Amino acid sequence: MQQTSTAFLAEAKQKQSDIVSLRRHIHQHPELSFQEKETAKLAAEKLKSFGYDVKTGVGKMGVVANLGSGYTVAVRADMDGLPIQETTGQPYQSKNANVMHACGHDAHVSCVLATAELLAKAKLDGCIRILMQPAEEFSDSEGKSGATRMIEDGAMKGVSAVIGLHMDSSLEAGKVGILTGPTMAAADVFKITITGKGGHGAYPETTIDSVYLSSLVIQAIQQIVSRKVSALDPAIVTVGSVKSSSVRGNVISDYVELLGTLRSFNKTTRAKLMEELEKACSLARNFGGDYKLEWELGYPATVNNAEVAAVMRKAACDLIGPENVVDIPPKTWAEDFSLLAEEAPGAFMFLGAEIKGDRRQHHSPTFDIDESGLYIGSAILAETAARLLATKEIK
Repeated sequence: MQQTSTAFLAEAKQKQSDIVSLRRHIHQHPELSFQEKETAKLAAEKLKSFGYDVKTGVGKMGVVANLGSGYTVAVRADMDGLPIQETTGQPYQSKNANVMHACGHDAHVSCVLATAELLAKAKLDGCIRILMQPAEEFSDSEGKSGATRMIEDGAMKGVSAVIGLHMDSSLEAGKVGILTGPTMAAADVFKITITGKGGHGAYPETTIDSVYLSSLVIQAIQQIVSRKVSALDPAIVTVGSVKSSSVRGNVISDYVELLGTLRSFNKTTRAKLMEELEKACSLARNFGGDYKLEWELGYPATVNNAEVAAVMRKAACDLIGPENVVDIPPKTWAEDFSLLAEEAPGAFMFLGAEIKGDRRQHHSPTFDIDESGLYIGSAILAETAARLLATKEIK
């Protein structure tokens, strides 16, 4: 029989100290993408102790755990850390040099493991599938992230709905943000090589100045969003690095390399940005130079399914009150949960973890979270999964 929201919240609150303790243990022992051996082992052992049928090595380092049968709801957590040297000075600071959990994945794992235990005790009608995913932050040598690798290994086979959460250090602890529709951006990386003809700075008339050509291209790139994309459609084009073949003021460079990123929230805009970037680069040819545009395509936009998000929002409102379920703008972060949500209807929520008066930036050496609301994330995920299993309406 399905438990009530109050029961899930009360049980999760009783587990709060365990959730925090586990989060701190994982925080002390971070592992990089596709190297999450110990984290995966810990998760697998706990899931087995809860009664789940556990399979390891899915998507290289991932864990898939099933409990029950029939209509299947998946709950996902990502496990990897980042190549950053932690400087928080906390007692639970990373023990691994130049590796830290700087985005909250340690909390994701601990929250979802608590969710798994809550759901195991609830004895629901259907199947709960726990996905412990490697490599959200970085892809492998073939350009495939952990989500892609797990999908290839069948982790999403038979799943009717998938849910997850992400820590948000800019949102007050005790609150959650749940969106419908585009939630996080698609993120793509580009490299442009502008080529000219180098030479002596004293004889510019004998050269084709690649630095000048790159300045024209950069200016053209900067007007893509303001003049080629609707103001009602969020998009970002950023040139983050400019590097020329010369480091001398009296040498005109043979070439210039530009590195940048695109962020968008739908496939049409994503394609438009790519098309306009190509046009901007072509300016180099108009002035006698040339260019090469290379892409590293990232994750697509994360889009919350309206039905699944509605169930999650109602569950959250019932558990913690509607005043604590806030509307937040879509984030220009990127997440490979988006790939899972393309396989089955999905919803992703943001769990408040702001340290009051000392907001920490994700992906920084000082990143840390207010842990006081971790149990809330576990309870909302459990209640959402239970309601999805009870109705079995999402297809």
